[in-house]
Amino acid sequence: MTFDRRTFLARSAAGSAGVGLALGGVSAAQAAPAAASAAKRYSFTVMGTTDLHGNAVNWDYFTDAEYTDSANNDVGLAKISTLVNRIREAKGPGNTLLIDAGDTIQGTQLSYYYAKIDPITAESGPVHPMAQAMNAIGYDAAALGNHEFNYGIPLLRKFEEQCEFPLLGANALDAKTLKPAFAPYSMHVLRTPRGKDVKVAVLGLTNPGIAIWDKANVQGKMVFPGLQEQAAYWVPRLRTMGADVVIVSAHSGTDGKSSYGDQVPYTENAAALVAEQVPGIDAILVGHAHQEIPERRVVNKETGREVVLSEPLKWGQRLTVFDIELEWEGGRWTVAHVGSSVLNSNTVAEDPAITSLLAEEHAKTVAYVNQVIGTNDTEMRSVEAPWRDVPIIDLINHIQAETVREALAGTEYASLPVLSQAACFSRTALIPAGEVTIRDVAGLYVFENTLEARILTGAQIRDFIEFSARYFVTTAAGAPLDLTKITNADGTPDYNYDVVSGVSYDVDIAQPAGSRIKNLTFQGAPLDDTARFVFAVNNYRAAGGGNFPHVAGAQQVWANSDEIRNTMIGWVKAKGAIVQSEFAATEWRVTRDGTPIV
Repeated sequence: MTFDRRTFLARSAAGSAGVGLALGGVSAAQAAPAAASAAKRYSFTVMGTTDLHGNAVNWDYFTDAEYTDSANNDVGLAKISTLVNRIREAKGPGNTLLIDAGDTIQGTQLSYYYAKIDPITAESGPVHPMAQAMNAIGYDAAALGNHEFNYGIPLLRKFEEQCEFPLLGANALDAKTLKPAFAPYSMHVLRTPRGKDVKVAVLGLTNPGIAIWDKANVQGKMVFPGLQEQAAYWVPRLRTMGADVVIVSAHSGTDGKSSYGDQVPYTENAAALVAEQVPGIDAILVGHAHQEIPERRVVNKETGREVVLSEPLKWGQRLTVFDIELEWEGGRWTVAHVGSSVLNSNTVAEDPAITSLLAEEHAKTVAYVNQVIGTNDTEMRSVEAPWRDVPIIDLINHIQAETVREALAGTEYASLPVLSQAACFSRTALIPAGEVTIRDVAGLYVFENTLEARILTGAQIRDFIEFSARYFVTTAAGAPLDLTKITNADGTPDYNYDVVSGVSYDVDIAQPAGSRIKNLTFQGAPLDDTARFVFAVNNYRAAGGGNFPHVAGAQQVWANSDEIRNTMIGWVKAKGAIVQSEFAATEWRVTRDGTPIV
């Protein structure tokens, strides 16, 4: 599907300038509505999104209905487009920029369809719907997110080719030359009523964890040094190039924590550290953490100046708005004030220009996910999965273990027992009784993880489960019990709580983290610490995601290139029916001083 971008946004491009881009603004007359009343002042607005994750329209492909949640959020670029249009109308289009902080092309069945079912990399393949929408809305730049690499570098390069704006990654380097593999920055020129242009640099930074999480796709091809180091290199150079304002678009949260521990010498969530340690930055659009931060101010240690950070909520639920005021003094523009806020996309209607643009792609995806692939004898839900062993998670482990056993048949590892790990990725997953569709199964496993088999000992399995049990909040036996408040201790996400099938155990949450696993048995006997097991594990965990012990360094005996989600869909197709009695079992319990909580 093609379109004329001029029907959506009138502006000109001045072409490339080195590794960045220089975008021309509009006339002084057009800029006048947003000019400050004082002749020596000028204001402009930078809008930002992040973690769009393939949400182009306000639709949930897993429920086959408009998206909704308990907070009445909406999602999608069609909603964002309406907000952007309103701001451009109020400020003047020449006084605005629109940027993104990454994780754009993975996350919905729409994005999956155009990566795997009708891939954009095919000869005469389609234009990615996210590229179509973002081009139409008129994005000026977007940082790379870690999930951009999930489908491999060739697909990412094709997406980059289809975008009419640069994908930025100052710390995504070619592994051999150590030079930027993507444009590190873009430079944008805004025309002012004074006739003195404002040069705004956007520096893009991505997440070093890519080296772990997508090792299979990037090893030997790209390396990802730390955000602070690369920002310290580029920011002064951008100032030397004449940048009056420096904006960082960082696919990195603010809290300084890392989910991969010390496996790489860089911080995963480093946006606040960048603001604090690197002088010369005016504002940072934050991504990756899926948190809503309307405004956070961090004082730079060297200059004493405040840097404004803002993170809009994921999936197009919010739009960050940075309002930046400049003063002309000493023959140059200086930043007088920066403020930020977020706008809620549920306050506006979808832009019909975007929904009509993507109508065909949306319809194809809906038809794909609604294909019936089998039946299910009893409804299964994941709502209690964080604290109860439920059949819907047992199904994942059953399929994974069975797949690994079949793969290792006839090998030297065929006699070893197979254990499996799985996590609750979505508390709203549902596989109904009766007919089962692709979307029912895909909604249970929402990530593009693949399956591996590693060799672990009983002692290592014990450590793995004990580490996972940190997920629970320590709760004394006599204390009031609220099941909704005993999980996610220290911010641990649901996807970093793994349950292990093939063994039985209790998790005693009255005990401190590190001493919670009780009654760990295998086939009815205490687990032998010296016994060897094949461990069916997803590639994210096997590569070190979550920093679980032992598994990343364990011997790999098998790996599959297909997504676990597809393996599950294929399993249901082949079986024709899901029969819970064949796999459902209570193998783990949450207890307090030995008494089960449910």
